[in-house]
Amino acid sequence: MKVFHEISVTDLHDNVFTEIGERWMLISAEKDGVTNTMTASWGGFGILWNQPVAYIFVRPQRHTKAFLEAASHFSLTFFDETQRKQLSYLGTVSGKDTDKIKDVGYHVCHEEAAPYFEEAQRVLICQKLYHQDLSPDGFLDAECKKHYPQNDYHTLYVGKIVKVLEKDA
Repeated sequence: MKVFHEISVTDLHDNVFTEIGERWMLISAEKDGVTNTMTASWGGFGILWNQPVAYIFVRPQRHTKAFLEAASHFSLTFFDETQRKQLSYLGTVSGKDTDKIKDVGYHVCHEEAAPYFEEAQRVLICQKLYHQDLSPDGFLDAECKKHYPQNDYHTLYVGKIVKVLEKDA
């Protein structure tokens, strides 16, 4: 088992556009002792309410949404390029239908009530602070609505980044 060490959130220097938008991340939470995860490429980091936060978006039909609703914490995990096939699978197969975490051979660890994966390169542990469903009335640019042909508007979650873990070299 590879070991992680904690770093300060201010030591994060990777390009968030590349990390989230191109390399993707896993959003993971736990409910009733069961872990669920999904691949995501929408979200970001910043400062809100004078604290470091991550924000993510989850559609209502995603199985992971019920886990996020039930949990006080969630994790965002980032991987190297060797895990692209696994991330693709985790983003297209529902945890309702199969144990997809077992299917890809990942091993679940826990920190601050949030599950994460031993195979990750970086882990952000987040405490939920806020959530709200996006409303079609809020879109100022009609182009944005094209992402919702089924009117399945995302829920926005904001989490305080309480811990950042990096895999030891």
